[in-house]
Amino acid sequence: MSALDIQSLSRSFGGVSALSNVSFTVEPGERRLIIGPNGAGKTTLFNLLSGIFAPSAGRLSLFDQDVTALAMHERARLGLARTFQITQLFPRLSVLDNVLLALQTGHRGAWSPLRSMRSQHALYERAQQLLAQWQLDPIAGQQARAISYGEQRQVDLMLAMANTPRVLLLDEPMAGLSAAEVVRVSGMIRSLPRSTTILLIEHDMDVAFDLADQITVLHQGRKIAEGDGPAIRADAQVNEIYLGVD
Repeated sequence: MSALDIQSLSRSFGGVSALSNVSFTVEPGERRLIIGPNGAGKTTLFNLLSGIFAPSAGRLSLFDQDVTALAMHERARLGLARTFQITQLFPRLSVLDNVLLALQTGHRGAWSPLRSMRSQHALYERAQQLLAQWQLDPIAGQQARAISYGEQRQVDLMLAMANTPRVLLLDEPMAGLSAAEVVRVSGMIRSLPRSTTILLIEHDMDVAFDLADQITVLHQGRKIAEGDGPAIRADAQVNEIYLGVD
């Protein structure tokens, strides 16, 4: 049983084809890197996988269940989570309250309009455990807008993992980070359990190739290559289109 089975996935906007006939399979626990030049269709692919867009053609299965027509929240309930290029935190809430909200989305019946979030002791305790586990407890009481951009990216990743997704889509998690923050965030990703399958879009090739088991290369909306790191680095077409360009 594959974690993701993507068959002939296509998406057009008007007369423009953003993704065309893309197929590949991701195994459970795999770390799959998606690379390609700007405009290659990487984010469109993630938008199709997460349910933001419906495909113009093709089929998508999540652990052998056809999810092609399912909405975003239905895919989330089946274990699909995602981060975005821009962090999705509530800026005026504390980091702790952001974590509590993320946990509540994964617990049906946990939320009640007649109770404060912090009165729900099990969720509150779990939030504190997560913050300690990710070594983010020192900033728990700060508003999300007051912490550094690198810290926001780390919190964003932690929130995506809060409800232990089966598949996690990471859209450029290193974007805008300092060298020290890249080391920290890449370490966080590397430490994630293999019970979570990861698809990663990333432009920092040294970091991305180090994290990936398998790599899929897109160009102008089409898949042009697939393989492990050494095979992709040795691919003449990939080097000409992408890796050989500074």
